[in-house]
Amino acid sequence: QVQLVESGGELVQAGGSLRISCAASGRTISSYLMGWFRQAPGKEREFVAAIWNSGSSYYADSVKGRFTVSRDNAKNTVYLQMNNLKPEDTAVYYCAAGNGRPTIPRQYGYWGQGTQVTVSS
Repeated sequence: QVQLVESGGELVQAGGSLRISCAASGRTISSYLMGWFRQAPGKEREFVAAIWNSGSSYYADSVKGRFTVSRDNAKNTVYLQMNNLKPEDTAVYYCAAGNGRPTIPRQYGYWGQGTQVTVSS
């Protein structure tokens, strides 16, 4: 079992930056592909970014060049650095642990409770 807890979400202005974190417990994240998803009100959950244990990463086109995912296996923590934030980035951001295709939610067996990121225009 892996427990995931996101933190760091807050209200920021458009163009600003924010780093959110995902702390894992129960098992080491080194065995898992770690992903970030987000869900805005009235919309489906969508893939944002993922990182493999090798350090390779993959991003949704909508965040490529603005967001950076990283992991610190020693701290059992995953991060999402978000720069040049836009109002359309407003959503609840979820961290997930799994294996398989990074963009598919059902490939992840463990999810956090989410952290709210709100970008004002």
